[in-house]
Amino acid sequence: MKAHTKETQSSTTPQRALELLREGNARFVNNLKANRDLLAQANETREGQWPFATVLSCIDSRTSAELIFDQGLGDIFSIRIAGNIINTDILGSMEFACNVAGSKLLVVLGHTSCGAIKGACDHVEMGNLTELLAKLQPAVYQERTVLDPAERNAKNRPFVENVARINVLRSVKAVVERSFLLEQAIEDGKIAVVGGMHNLDTGIVEFYEDANVFTREDVKRLRAG
Repeated sequence: MKAHTKETQSSTTPQRALELLREGNARFVNNLKANRDLLAQANETREGQWPFATVLSCIDSRTSAELIFDQGLGDIFSIRIAGNIINTDILGSMEFACNVAGSKLLVVLGHTSCGAIKGACDHVEMGNLTELLAKLQPAVYQERTVLDPAERNAKNRPFVENVARINVLRSVKAVVERSFLLEQAIEDGKIAVVGGMHNLDTGIVEFYEDANVFTREDVKRLRAG
């Protein structure tokens, strides 16, 4: 399989980009790999890169986007930070990926058993990590299925996974609300944004497509309030 070119990238729609990631994850789950010559791909992309998608994921060592989506060199941009949070630097990276480098799909990818989410649930404070985990607290507060204070902690796995899902959905919405450039690209039909969750037990990535793919229609509804 050859690396993506300017032509293949430009002909990829946001929906097709999502399909490519689904197909790659299916290969990963079934312990299959596309036939690639990575050294050849390195040479093919030496003069330029044309990734079709951009994935924001956690730094967790078990959830590398290139591996779980079975992608090669030059196929996707990978942005990684604990808790897959959104900040201005990450938004700037996304704006570069889409508005300059031509990426067609933005994915905010959470994962099960996330250490950052657990830390936020337990209100951990430790050096610079304190500020990072504070960005996850709104998702903790928004989780209202568990009301007993004694159960709202990292030991309660359903609570942790609920918070992780809320955090992903909040981050997807934040991409649209905090970046005019990305909002405009979505409204123009050039890109789409979707949230998803990587299950560490099964390897399967569940995309929240029905609930939270942001297309031009979603942007219009969001603006309307």
